[in-house]
Amino acid sequence: MSIRKAQAADTPTLVELIRELAAFEQLSHLVQVTPESLAHHLFGPRPAAQCVVVEQGTDIVAFALFFHNFSTFLGQPGLYLEDLYVRPAHRGQGIGRSLLVHLAGLARDRGCGRFEWSVLDWNANAIAFYEKLGATVMPEWRICRITAAGLDALACSADAPRSA
Repeated sequence: MSIRKAQAADTPTLVELIRELAAFEQLSHLVQVTPESLAHHLFGPRPAAQCVVVEQGTDIVAFALFFHNFSTFLGQPGLYLEDLYVRPAHRGQGIGRSLLVHLAGLARDRGCGRFEWSVLDWNANAIAFYEKLGATVMPEWRICRITAAGLDALACSADAPRSA
């Protein structure tokens, strides 16, 4: 097993893995990613995220996609794990733990004050796994999200021009 940075040539496999993750989470109906859109945002001129993959032999069997955020309270950047997925046939081999350890090391090396991610409330196995690693599941926090038409409506409600 080896962990390495994802490369543009990995994009079709990453899209497959994302689709598998969505099926596991019963969210396939929300998947819109294409190899082109993913490649643009991971490997284009202004990457929005980074990704590492786990290889066993020549096969990619897992990935973790992450990006930096910022904590105003800490005055430091953080590392946010958007998705981590291990193919079912490769679970129970320590791959998920290895990915989290790898990302924790990146966060530490990059001066991050936090390493965070979300977990679905019904995924008891994942919650127990994360807590065993020392993570705190924060039940008092809720994710807020605006997408599609709601995002357009909110953006159009502003009268002032945006400069950023």
